[in-house]
Amino acid sequence: MIEANWLIFIAALLIGIVVAYWLFVHGSKQGQRDRRPDVLDEGAAPAKRNQALIDAPPAAHIDPPAMAGTMAGIGEVIAVAAQDEVDAVKKPAAAQPAPEAAPAAAETPAPSPAPAAGEADDLRKIKGLGPKMATLLTSLGVTRYEQIAGWTDADLDELDTKLGSFAGRPRRDNWVEQAKLLSSGDSAAYEAKFGKL
Repeated sequence: MIEANWLIFIAALLIGIVVAYWLFVHGSKQGQRDRRPDVLDEGAAPAKRNQALIDAPPAAHIDPPAMAGTMAGIGEVIAVAAQDEVDAVKKPAAAQPAPEAAPAAAETPAPSPAPAAGEADDLRKIKGLGPKMATLLTSLGVTRYEQIAGWTDADLDELDTKLGSFAGRPRRDNWVEQAKLLSSGDSAAYEAKFGKL
């Protein structure tokens, strides 16, 4: 069939190539683009000001956020505590200035009695006290059930200011009562009241 109509076949092929070439050439032309304003069109002054910020040396001390003590999460609380420890190491105790008179509304630091002698207890046995809270309490110097068992309402109020989104949990979950039972070793009474260890 192609042998009989080879002339028509070649003509159709040439027309197809011409149409494809025309579409390729005319279809690939980009339209006229208008120039739109850019942020960098404002001038050289903003770029110089930003370059000065980039070239500035890093700050030696990172200030915590204003609400780091009251509304922060555990990560911020730990970061602030770590920065305080670094600052305390850098300044010898004799070189520190005398503390200014604190306002009447200021409270004493959180409950952090001296760590009890002996090995640290597994604080995660207390219901409602997970690994993050155990890490936070350890950073505050609380490692034994006896320490938690001795907390007063004032101690719990002060601790709540450092717990961020976990504030109120020690009271809700009865940490003090749980710690009293765990420190006494009365696991039967603990399991009767709070469930299996």
